[in-house]
Amino acid sequence: KGVTKQLLWEEYKDDHKETAYSYSRYCELYAGWKGDIEPVMRFEHAAGEKCFVDYSGQTLTVVDPETGESRQAEVFVATLGASNYTFVDVTWSQKSEDFLASHQRAVEFFGGVPRIFVLDNLRSGVTKPDWYEPLLNRSYEDLTSHLGAAAIPARVRKPRDKAKAENGVLQVERRVLAPLRNEILVGLENARTRVIERLDELNDRPFQKMAGSRSSVFAELDAPALQPLPKTRWVPTEWKDAKVHIDYHVEVNRHL
Repeated sequence: KGVTKQLLWEEYKDDHKETAYSYSRYCELYAGWKGDIEPVMRFEHAAGEKCFVDYSGQTLTVVDPETGESRQAEVFVATLGASNYTFVDVTWSQKSEDFLASHQRAVEFFGGVPRIFVLDNLRSGVTKPDWYEPLLNRSYEDLTSHLGAAAIPARVRKPRDKAKAENGVLQVERRVLAPLRNEILVGLENARTRVIERLDELNDRPFQKMAGSRSSVFAELDAPALQPLPKTRWVPTEWKDAKVHIDYHVEVNRHL
């Protein structure tokens, strides 16, 4: 506050003496530099606070053991904010029941519950996207309430709101899905086992620009800060709006 280009130029001129640019040239160069940068807030993620969830754009080929048919399974990715510790699940669809089950498996994998889930505006989790008051899927709200967590949808077309999820998906595609491309995976359980084996290698892989790995930073930061798992496992629920008929009955699954 209070710093002007004139002041910056005077300080710069004192340092460079005769080789300094004139004030007008200095302002031209400053304007060009300013036009090339984009200010971005760097988020500091508190331990145990946020878990970023999303689906990979890449699917996994899995053989259906009942039909022998090869099907494309969806890949769910959950990444903790402080440590980047990552969980991967494999399901047949992105429907609500699979989406919620993946959350349940994620917190069991982490051994605790984050305080906030940050998600894209998936229909399985968000009924109505909105900048200020998004409407969550009622079953999803029921799950997060049972876990003692909150859910915050990212803003539409704002990928930086969930940059951790974007990077987590990228690493999973490169380090987990790509190495499995030539394997024949029969059934979801087999696929999940192989995915977790590859995932352990990703989580144990040393960071390039900082000490440790996802696993070591998770053990140090996120694991002690996570909320404990609920004493009882969440029971899936399904909500629907039922119309009351003229005979005062409602119909559910063709029963009155």
